[in-house]
Amino acid sequence: MSKLHETPGAVPAVDLSSVNLNLLVALDALLTEGSVTRAATRLGVTQSALSHTLRQLREVFGDALLIRGRGGMVLTPRAQQLAAPIRRGLLELQRALREEPVFEPRTTAHRFSIAARDYFAFVLLPPLLELLGREAPRVDLDLRPVDERRTPERLESGEVDLIIGAFVGEAPALRQQRLFQEEFACVVRAQHPEVKRRLEFEQYLRLPHLLISTSGEGEGVVDRELTKIGRSRRIALRVPYFLAAPLVIVRSELVLTAPRRMVEKFASAWPLQVLKPPLALPAFSAFQVWHERYDDDPAHRWLRGMVARAAASLA
Repeated sequence: MSKLHETPGAVPAVDLSSVNLNLLVALDALLTEGSVTRAATRLGVTQSALSHTLRQLREVFGDALLIRGRGGMVLTPRAQQLAAPIRRGLLELQRALREEPVFEPRTTAHRFSIAARDYFAFVLLPPLLELLGREAPRVDLDLRPVDERRTPERLESGEVDLIIGAFVGEAPALRQQRLFQEEFACVVRAQHPEVKRRLEFEQYLRLPHLLISTSGEGEGVVDRELTKIGRSRRIALRVPYFLAAPLVIVRSELVLTAPRRMVEKFASAWPLQVLKPPLALPAFSAFQVWHERYDDDPAHRWLRGMVARAAASLA
């Protein structure tokens, strides 16, 4: 049994010397999965063995940690408080115990994790994979969804190595590098009955529009610019995915206003025409964002360099 040093009104402190590291590994799995069954599968142990471990953990921390709720197991406030620090500590220990302190891209088998929305993946992945194929054939990538609410936490813990996007604002301990600038263009189907070689402003407002919105709701940059001059457009369809857009545009009379590099790639694969927007729209910049903890990590520094090179190759 571990020793708890209790102070009135304070959370009991755990004597680390009395805690088996395997208990912390099990705790991390339980808090991440929120389920004894899933955590047991992840750890490769039986459910009964992990239930016994959970009883030990409850004794160590003087807290239930996981309790039954409506939809299954839920974390107690103490467990929520422990989750991120335990995860960070185990990841840091794992990094320290790596067998390969020097990163050799041509020979090292390494897996990186990048969070990006589908537009940035669509634009950057082809040149990045081409570089990796030539210079680091054993390096693998995991592409993860973006969760803006957890950006600092995910980067600090190492859950993701990089986040790529139109990053706005500053956050403590986060670093960012501008990769490229993007402007907007319009796209319609090649045989559109009303649009030939250019879009007139009034025509643009009259036509129905497709809006790509990752949340599936709200307005876009076009609508914000139109509001400034007291005008509006009809958004006939919202979709949350960039790659759904060309399949819709090519078989409809909708207009899509989206990042230029993306619509030009659409037009190279489908019978579409790319046009200049009939109103001024602000450009935006793409950034790669990481945590300062990994500034000097050789593998991480190499990855950032590869992403920057891939971005520099874009037309």
